[in-house]
Amino acid sequence: MAEQEAMREREAESKPRGYYDELFRISERREARVQTGQVVIRGKDQPWEKSRQGVLKWFLHPAREDTCLGGWMFFLHEIHTHSGRHRHQGGLVIYVVEGQGYTTVNDKRVDWKEGDLILLPVMPGGVEHQHFNTDPTRPSRWLAMVPYDLTEILGHPLEQKEEAPEWQKGLTEAQH
Repeated sequence: MAEQEAMREREAESKPRGYYDELFRISERREARVQTGQVVIRGKDQPWEKSRQGVLKWFLHPAREDTCLGGWMFFLHEIHTHSGRHRHQGGLVIYVVEGQGYTTVNDKRVDWKEGDLILLPVMPGGVEHQHFNTDPTRPSRWLAMVPYDLTEILGHPLEQKEEAPEWQKGLTEAQH
């Protein structure tokens, strides 16, 4: 009798689950993330990364599942001369931590300095932009906060138009 019961349980587990049941599994994974995910992300523990857009230090990213909060991108961007140029949906916030420079937003220049907040608008077709540091003696740094779930909903085609010079030159982590 116990053997028959065990066989029924195995058969029930092997049956495909429907989308409605999958909602419960997704909800359970989200709740587990909230309860067990990292609450503090130490900047010193995050590596600098070369990318086509420039030199970045990621804190939150859609691919990271070890934090208690999902659905956001949050990163520090260090700009020596200029970033790459790319287009994607706007709806993000950039806080200038140090330095000075300007950003081109759909070919319009907007100047910024330490303590300023840069807002990239939500626009049909996205926003093409590039960031420039105007102080040759030190890099600019800013933090970007992007509600990734929102950009997905709005349509988020990411197009790289020009690569950052650090990517082209092969800047290494040791040069930080």
